[in-house]
Amino acid sequence: MATPNHPYVSKKKKKKNQTPETEFHSELTLCSKNKDLRAAISLYEIASSQGTRLNQYHFNALLYLCSNSVADPSLKALALDYGFRIFDHMLSININPNEASITAVARLAAAKGDGEYAFGLIKSMGKYRLAPRLRTYDPALLCFCENLEAEKAYEIEDHMDIMGVSLEEPELAALLKVSASTGREGKVYGYLHKLRNSVRSVSDSTAKVIEDWFCSGKARDVGDVNWEVGRVEEAVSRSGGGWHGLGWIGKGDWLVKRVNVDSTGRCRGCGEQLGCVDIDDAETERFAESVAALAMEREVKVTFSEFQEWLEKHADFEFIVDGANIGLYQQNFADGGFSISQLDAVVKELYNGSGNKWPLVVLHNKRLRGLLENPSHRKLVEEWMDKGVLYMTPTGSNDDWYWLYAAVKVKCLLVTNDEMRDHIFELLGNSFFLKWKEKHQLLQALNPP
Repeated sequence: MATPNHPYVSKKKKKKNQTPETEFHSELTLCSKNKDLRAAISLYEIASSQGTRLNQYHFNALLYLCSNSVADPSLKALALDYGFRIFDHMLSININPNEASITAVARLAAAKGDGEYAFGLIKSMGKYRLAPRLRTYDPALLCFCENLEAEKAYEIEDHMDIMGVSLEEPELAALLKVSASTGREGKVYGYLHKLRNSVRSVSDSTAKVIEDWFCSGKARDVGDVNWEVGRVEEAVSRSGGGWHGLGWIGKGDWLVKRVNVDSTGRCRGCGEQLGCVDIDDAETERFAESVAALAMEREVKVTFSEFQEWLEKHADFEFIVDGANIGLYQQNFADGGFSISQLDAVVKELYNGSGNKWPLVVLHNKRLRGLLENPSHRKLVEEWMDKGVLYMTPTGSNDDWYWLYAAVKVKCLLVTNDEMRDHIFELLGNSFFLKWKEKHQLLQALNPP
């Protein structure tokens, strides 16, 4: 079935007894691999004229090629023409699209500036029992932002929120830019703090959007000139530092320049000591509930509930210590080495450094029984038990859940060298968990003997 416009057909000997569908499938796959839109369209035209039976894979491969070709000025018109034609053909023969199909066509719609069509595709996904992903929303959202259709962009954000899809830096930057460009200062303020909450370090392009806003005349003119320092300080403390949530404070020109922050957290531009931004009280409570819910699924429910009740009555801790991690740190695992002197040094340094308040050390009962059976360790362990320093986790439990929940619930520092990369920490969600970990994990920098 070789044709002059079909370079991938018959370059090598065809397999015997190959059906038209199988032949079309293999040749289309080769076109997709080589990103050859023209050859794929030639294949499609021949297959359509001969009544070859097409399936979802074939349509998706064609739509993918079309959507990826719109960035090429020489192919854009062809890609748009055939892309929508192929999608209409797909629907006309009752082949339901999947999320990849919808995303590809949404990209085609955005390429011709039709954000409404792209958003309409997302709204239609329910009838196919499909759930949109972030990439599904991007074409419509970015199209509206580029066209300065701010209200329509906000409508998409609302839809994403309902569907449980979270914004990431590119989307937040686009929404911030359209808000700044259309003079919606309240929205600018909101997106700046959404960036603060979800992005640990912004890209250069996002930084440029932020700079452009603060250099604008609109940024100079907005703000409340009558504000109370005490009220702002209280709001900053309540919100975890950095964000007060009271809107724009003060008016006038902003001094905008890029500077570095030294290792102690001091700004090298203005000399001010930067505050440590933590998760706020509401976020902390939700995080504690999330940890507890996951622990209840994987631990013996009664024993973890008992720990929660115990912690409610003994919540006056400034440090939680991952006892096993500290005792085993840099020890000889081949010998089963556990250094109680190393753990004791950490406990004492925390006690002396916190105004004579004992930390809470979480240890598995198997480890604790081993220490009690050793005459040279028993006295120290019994002293810890008398002082309420130790909590023993039960047989069959994973003590990670216990020390993590305690550190979150009590809102204190966690002493461990554990990188917290195991599967149980992946369940907590990377972005939020890393933000908490960054502010609450105290590595064993104490260097005990």
